Amino acid sequence: MAAVVGAVLVLGSGCEDPAPKKGPAGASSAAAASPSPSSPPSTPAMPSLVGQKFADAEGAAKKLVTKPVEARSAHSNVPLAADHAAWAVCFQTPAAGAPVEPASTVELSLVAAGRPCPDKAGASLAPSKAPAASPTPAPPKPKTSPPTDGGSTGGDGGVSGAGSSAYYKSCAEAKAAGAAPMRRGQPGYREALDRDKDGIACDK
Repeated sequence: MAAVVGAVLVLGSGCEDPAPKKGPAGASSAAAASPSPSSPPSTPAMPSLVGQKFADAEGAAKKLVTKPVEARSAHSNVPLAADHAAWAVCFQTPAAGAPVEPASTVELSLVAAGRPCPDKAGASLAPSKAPAASPTPAPPKPKTSPPTDGGSTGGDGGVSGAGSSAYYKSCAEAKAAGAAPMRRGQPGYREALDRDKDGIACDK
């Protein structure tokens, strides 16, 4: 009887598993026990500042960097105004979406409000293509009345009163206009009014 009991004990001890089971539960528990490494903080990205006023863009950039925001004119031949808060941003460095560190330098290229951006930063501003003002037309010259009595030419074949801009039908009309007497070559003189042919018309 004692021998049978001993055999049962020996068989029972042989059924025990001396090594612990390794399964999914054991793996998960081991992973939970080991500390997970901390993830590094994410680097902020540069926002898009193009099209904004410099004052607004500068405020957005200062939230990410510690250095002063650098402003410059987008045109090489246009100086940056002392007060450029209302100027618009055409180009930015770093570009939108690029990672930015607190020690990064932000550069903004600006144009005056209402002025278009150049094709690239630092380009020269082209002169205005506005059409040139048309010259003021000269006033028309007064027309001289042609003589009706054939007195345009003198006895010597010369033209009397050449270039004259006045014409008087009679000496009375010339005196009424305050033009008499008129000498040869003066406005209004013609030999028809020079009765004595002395070169002075309406002198009597």
